[in-house]
Amino acid sequence: MRESYQDVYDSWKANPEGFWGAAAKDIHWFKAPESVFDPAQGTYGRWFAGGETNTCYNCIDRHIEAGRGAETAVIYDSPMTGQTARYSYDQVLTEVSAMAAVLRNHGVGKGDRVIIYMPMIPEAVFSMLACARIGAVHSVVFGGFAAHELATRIDDSGAKVVIGASCGLEPGRIVPYKPLLDQAIDMAKVKPDYCLILQREQYHAPLRYEHGDVDLAQAVEQEKINGSSIDCVAVAATDPLYILYTSGTTGQPKGVVRDNGGHMVALNWTMKNIYGVKPGEVFWAASDIGWVVGHSYIVYGPLLAGNATVVFEGKPVGTPDAGTFWRVVNDHDVKVLFTAPTAFRAIRRDDPEGEHVARYDLSGLRALFLAGERADPETLKWAERILKIPVIDHWWQTETGWAIAANPAGLGLLPVKHGSPTKPMPGYGLEVLDDAGHPVAPGTLGNIVAKLPLPPGCLVSFWNADERFRASCLEEFPGYYKTADAGVIDEDGYVFVMARTDDIINCAGHRLSTGAMEEVCAMHPDVAECAVIGIADELKGQIPCGLLVLKKNVHRDHKLISKEVVQLVRDEIGPVAAFKMVLMVDRLPKTRSGKILRGTMQKIADGLPWKMPATIDDPAILDEITAVLQAHGQVPVATKAAASA
Repeated sequence: MRESYQDVYDSWKANPEGFWGAAAKDIHWFKAPESVFDPAQGTYGRWFAGGETNTCYNCIDRHIEAGRGAETAVIYDSPMTGQTARYSYDQVLTEVSAMAAVLRNHGVGKGDRVIIYMPMIPEAVFSMLACARIGAVHSVVFGGFAAHELATRIDDSGAKVVIGASCGLEPGRIVPYKPLLDQAIDMAKVKPDYCLILQREQYHAPLRYEHGDVDLAQAVEQEKINGSSIDCVAVAATDPLYILYTSGTTGQPKGVVRDNGGHMVALNWTMKNIYGVKPGEVFWAASDIGWVVGHSYIVYGPLLAGNATVVFEGKPVGTPDAGTFWRVVNDHDVKVLFTAPTAFRAIRRDDPEGEHVARYDLSGLRALFLAGERADPETLKWAERILKIPVIDHWWQTETGWAIAANPAGLGLLPVKHGSPTKPMPGYGLEVLDDAGHPVAPGTLGNIVAKLPLPPGCLVSFWNADERFRASCLEEFPGYYKTADAGVIDEDGYVFVMARTDDIINCAGHRLSTGAMEEVCAMHPDVAECAVIGIADELKGQIPCGLLVLKKNVHRDHKLISKEVVQLVRDEIGPVAAFKMVLMVDRLPKTRSGKILRGTMQKIADGLPWKMPATIDDPAILDEITAVLQAHGQVPVATKAAASA
């Protein structure tokens, strides 16, 4: 009989070490851990100290040894090139071994750092696994990231080698990566010994031998001809698997460090219990390997659990239309889909009636999971209506690496409360505290924190910056990890994540959640997506401003829509929200991972100096936002000059 969520959560709470010790038995160990948890190690303790293992072995080799080598491991689907490819576990091992041999031949060994700067292609996955195979520490940087940001990551990690591609592909254009990499290496203080470059047929980049450039495809092919076989290197469970620099960093980058042992135990547990997938089934996280979702659920989670994973090089709309996701689900028999709410808002904007869904057979799709931004209830309800399957919002962070709160499909779904990612997962003891660190009553807005120690799979620290990690995450609320998210936990234990703590605005002494106002704005039938920011006000301190993107089939008077949205907020939240300003915009500025850049828009509106966010998807959108704000008298004309100064 399947265990229920409450039984499982209670068993963790009663005996955390026993719970995770049992989960660790599903992972292969070269040497069993000496302890499940050692509180004396690291910044808050370390999981599975004394154990030795290898992540690549657990992702690939052990499945082959179990007789599953011919089963599909990786599916590549690229509407950008029209190509698809399938790789069995046997074939992935061949590719990864050859890549590992190339790395070893170029001086990479256990503990060395390797930067991976590639688009969504199978070679990116093979590169990550090859690093894990030889005990090297990879740091994936989103392909096409600005040269300066790439340089800071090369310097901070002390990268010995960079694995790159000549270009990435966006709808209607080629993005040359190699010139950006060349600029980054010229800027960087740390000079990698080699750059292994995959030449794509869409753009052949000149190789610069003073940078140690090597043609990667030729080198890999030679190792295949040689029949190179690279054994997995045993690493400590507490050794780093990867460094992932969080988006939006300025100055000194913040490198989240993930270990080998705890990371595998946690992710393997989630595939069955949270996502409800069985070995051999196809799981698709429609993200990018440059983000934490890509690390956890394109590469490591599915392969640890013996699933087939989809590597998708495309967009939710425009490659070629808003039916692309349904085509991929249909073509590859995807059982569970995981993507960002932003993607569904884009699909809903272009296809509000869900007409594309009828063109494809989605009968095998069991669940849709959303994470990355708050999933507003209206988008959730829309997805439920057109897909007729459970649509599950779940909440997690780059720092945690997996869900803090979720509705666990594998343990039996709990009743849905729209707007809530449901309940904490085992490992997370969540509380809501006021700014002084005192618990607040159920239903009261405050700081969401997690009781230490964090569970396996979460960050162990920042790269070479333990004190910075303690100062930013552990010190404000002693004994807790600060999520920096604001929200409430209701009487039933459901978590509601309302906003980043930076997005709580103070209007005439009232603490107001911009997320709550966004939920109400999104209820209006003409609104595709929205953002609410706090704008400085002499009388009230801050007042909310709603920026709305309308659905493409809406042609009503904008002033009338604005009045309706203002009234909706007044009806749902009350006059205390002081919500009177609504502006229509064509697009909202976002990071490449889909997070709306509220903080930057707020600085523009307040006339404060601002920097172009390194992770912005399209810088031109900020000019559009500035023009709209200026037209409504909300921003000094000099603001843009301040930004570029």
